[in-house]
Amino acid sequence: MDELYSNLLLEAAGSLPAARSLDAPSGQGRRTSKVCGSEVEVDLLLADGRVVDHALRVKACALGQASTSLLSQALNGASQEELRALKPVMEKMLREGGPAPEGRFAALEALTPIRDYPARHASTLLIFGAVVDALDEAAAKNAA
Repeated sequence: MDELYSNLLLEAAGSLPAARSLDAPSGQGRRTSKVCGSEVEVDLLLADGRVVDHALRVKACALGQASTSLLSQALNGASQEELRALKPVMEKMLREGGPAPEGRFAALEALTPIRDYPARHASTLLIFGAVVDALDEAAAKNAA
């Protein structure tokens, strides 16, 4: 358990940006864990296919907070394609022992110890699903 709640992950959880909302987001996403009740909401503002601003509202355990905080640090400037590709990488990393993401998302490697705790996967992955949901909503708005 010490590895699961390492100083790095606890510091990340403690560095979660303050809760806020965007006035006119391009898209919003929300995910809730059926396992523990953790909730993550994200607003994304997109321009030219990239995130230019984001806002978070998180009611989650330390691991859900840590993953959200770590991703938040790399969200602005990320392309929609990068973010859509990240979700399956994170799922594979935790559930199948796949490699950690590289490049802009390399800090997410800190979540690797969670792979040994399947009951913690759901809350850790909430933010990645919420981001894809926000991208989907933004795409639907653009198509309308």
